[in-house]
Amino acid sequence: MFSSLTKTLWNTFSHNTSTLSNAIKRPTVIQPMLPSMTVRFASNFSPKRTKYKKAHKGKIPVPTGGSTKGTTVEFGDYGLRVKDGVRLTARQLTAVHNLLRRKIKPIKGSQLWMRVFPDIPVSSKGNEVRMGKGKGSFEYWACRVAVNRIIFEIAGMRKEIAKEAFRLASHKLPVKVEMVERGTKPIVGSGYIAPAKIEKAVEA
Repeated sequence: MFSSLTKTLWNTFSHNTSTLSNAIKRPTVIQPMLPSMTVRFASNFSPKRTKYKKAHKGKIPVPTGGSTKGTTVEFGDYGLRVKDGVRLTARQLTAVHNLLRRKIKPIKGSQLWMRVFPDIPVSSKGNEVRMGKGKGSFEYWACRVAVNRIIFEIAGMRKEIAKEAFRLASHKLPVKVEMVERGTKPIVGSGYIAPAKIEKAVEA
């Protein structure tokens, strides 16, 4: 009888001791709520991983051969084609993508394709910074688009709706664009046509 009572008291004491020690080891920590931070040049489009953190500025490609790659509509019914070479930022592409998606969303069966993707890291320095000290810090993602390239395509709607959607999208881009349909002839090279030479009439 005495031994069983002693055993019960000892178990109760050891249980209370372990509970107290656990409470001392793991105190409750209340973390303060941090304010949401806005990121400059924020965008939804960015590569998952890259081999290098920074890249050279590079140049916008100028097609001089006989290639017609990327100048025609391949997936949809209507396309948005740039008329000059340009470097588009991820923020600009995000704005156009959201605008087109919002415009064609009520139409059943509508589809949207983006033919370019910002995968080039652009870095910059502040104003009036002295020479040296290495390359500037990362700012935003961008992509180089050659002249006469299709950047967006849509399908599943009437021509009037597509034309209005591309008209609104043109206000978000820093370059002149045009709307093309499926079946439009491709543009060879940069689309430059040399002026015809006028031969002077030789007087007899």
